[in-house]
Amino acid sequence: MSKQKTRREALVYHAKPQPGKIKIVPTKPYATQRDLGLAYSPGVAEPCLEIAKNKDNVYKYTAKGNIVAVISNGTAVLGLGDIGPEASKPVMEGKCLLFKIFADIDGIDIELDTTDVEKFIETVKIIAPTFGGINLEDIKAPEAFEIERRLKEELDIPVMHDDQHGTAIISAAALLNALVLTNKKISDVRIVISGAGAAAVSCTRLYKAFGASDKNIVMLDSKGVIRSDRGNLSAEKLEFATDRKIDTLEEAMKDADVFIGLSVKDIVSAEMLLSMAKDPIVFAMANPDPEIDYNLAIKTRKDIIMATGRSDHPNQVNNVLGFPFIFRGALDVRATKINEAMKMAAVKALAELTKEPVPEQVNIAYGQTRLTFGRDYIIPKPFDPRLISEIPPAVAKAAMESGVAKMPIDDWDKYREELLQRSGNDNKIVRLLHDRARMNPKKIVYAEADHLDVLKAAQIAYEEGLATPILLGNKVIISELMKELEFDADILIIDSHADETNDKRNHYAAKYFENRQRSGVSLFGARAKMKERNYFAAMMVLEGDADGMISGYSRAYPTVVKPVFEVIGRAANVKKVSTVNIMITERGPLFLADTSINIDPSAEEIAEIAKMTANVATTFGFSPVMALLSYANFGSSTHPRATKVKEAVKILHANNPELVVDGEIQIDFALNKELHQGKFPFSKLSGKKVNTLIFPNLESANITYKLLKELNQADSIGPIMVGLRRSVHILQLGASVDEMVNMTAVAVIDAQEREKRKLAKTQK
Repeated sequence: MSKQKTRREALVYHAKPQPGKIKIVPTKPYATQRDLGLAYSPGVAEPCLEIAKNKDNVYKYTAKGNIVAVISNGTAVLGLGDIGPEASKPVMEGKCLLFKIFADIDGIDIELDTTDVEKFIETVKIIAPTFGGINLEDIKAPEAFEIERRLKEELDIPVMHDDQHGTAIISAAALLNALVLTNKKISDVRIVISGAGAAAVSCTRLYKAFGASDKNIVMLDSKGVIRSDRGNLSAEKLEFATDRKIDTLEEAMKDADVFIGLSVKDIVSAEMLLSMAKDPIVFAMANPDPEIDYNLAIKTRKDIIMATGRSDHPNQVNNVLGFPFIFRGALDVRATKINEAMKMAAVKALAELTKEPVPEQVNIAYGQTRLTFGRDYIIPKPFDPRLISEIPPAVAKAAMESGVAKMPIDDWDKYREELLQRSGNDNKIVRLLHDRARMNPKKIVYAEADHLDVLKAAQIAYEEGLATPILLGNKVIISELMKELEFDADILIIDSHADETNDKRNHYAAKYFENRQRSGVSLFGARAKMKERNYFAAMMVLEGDADGMISGYSRAYPTVVKPVFEVIGRAANVKKVSTVNIMITERGPLFLADTSINIDPSAEEIAEIAKMTANVATTFGFSPVMALLSYANFGSSTHPRATKVKEAVKILHANNPELVVDGEIQIDFALNKELHQGKFPFSKLSGKKVNTLIFPNLESANITYKLLKELNQADSIGPIMVGLRRSVHILQLGASVDEMVNMTAVAVIDAQEREKRKLAKTQK
């Protein structure tokens, strides 16, 4: 993607449909006069009086305990430098967004128009009663050290400068694990730190807290090695000054065990790397380009353990592994500060989590057969759903043990359950889908590429590396639209009507005739059908000229399904093709079936739909917990519409005892775990969080998914076709660009899975 195009898309993203990335929404009812009377005057006086009696009641009656201020003056924005408070606001909003999606913390960004340390400190102190915690961000050194030190001393809420401590915590966890793998002791290793800013100082201090020796540490700034005999050293630099008589990075790297890069790109050469000790540990964390190119480093030293700040290489040192969960733990015990014990607890928890078996959801997201603790996996992945349930409890326990927790936790199992419920980790499914598609992009034919929105979706899929698009439609129109979109790529464009496709059209027609000649199809009719884009596209997939197909944007569902059924057909041993919609809701993803095809399925067909839907959930890394829905609960009605669902459950229990499935059950009992457990403790669903809903007929499924989409503004991925011989997916009429991009990722993953199964068969 060109820089100009990236620039435009980034600006549109921040400006539309409304400026910014965050907003405030009410958490209490406000529909009636009674509601408003409680929210404001006169009802609001009561909590005010209670807080006046005891200030700690502010945590009971207001949102203070879950609000973190993200505060900056814009003097050291990553990669941009001193750009000022207004220009830093998009970054601070972005930090607030990360707080919310990773740890359900409400971040409020505050940009201060001052470079005066005293004014900055005084301002934060004045506004501190509003917040449960303070996250300092992008403040230049050395002022950042003084600001954080003073605020930690003078406030009674958690304060952390993430630029310092975030990188320190994540890299320390990675370092501890790398040392385990190389069988080295932190007290013995020789460490070179390139950079002397806030992050470098904090990293070095934390490494020392874990046992690194002063005599083994060499720190460099832009002038070279920081030596004790250098003049005009700041207090922070003097703290790490060495007595060794060396001046350059090249000299420092000789026989070093560890290199920590927090400086600038390309300052480490292959020769420097070769001069390091056996099993060198290199964390080149300059962004966006590391101190030494990853590929050069691993080519130069086969025994290297390498980490960077980039997501396209193993071992990404990413602050999002730390700050949301550290503040979460601190807020939940009402810690008065974030101290060394809490930071060290986070380090240990991250390090230990890396050694545990990785959930299949994470393997799937990153396209791995099995991630295991080793040289290419020394820190958890950002999308690991266990982070929310492991890091905050470790931080909270450390706060309690070190005496800074004002509200200790008694029931840790309950606390972990609450964390999982509030985390929103399940809502990362879209990012997981995209990441997985990128691992092995496939050729996807867009059957309606001469529509602007379809072409936009194909462009995004191409530029994001999700798929290799094949554009089907009027070549002239597509070419003109591509110019308008600045979609400058060498991509195959096919017009099924054009003379140049005559040979391919005749080939497809012959194959189609061969397959359908006993179903009333003539060769002449087959040739005519191959001019229709959905027949042509489906034949491309059947013949292997494309790996998958997307269609349905401009035509009614039944008219698109018909060619697909005729050309592609059902997979072996499948009696009914069905569809699944993934709804992205506040409670996590819900898999709904069948939303588009089977009008009134029988008990046997419902059971088959349930099995195929379970496979979809598993494919995307989720363990299906399935409710077969009805208007009745467990035999409360003998009407055939209820008994067919009951019979489907019997079939599943008899033939697929490994599935967590039950019914017939009403939807409120299915989704309300406490209600279900109280009334039906005998059920297989009792005590479990249902994530898969199987409907008794098409109308109930279709109405429900569209109602969720429109009223709750829930994003939808689907309808995902299941039971076909190839990866073909049909959109809802007028699908959005985002929906088409997501369906492209689904089509790619579907094709990937089919390829894996085919390969597995050939290897048997």
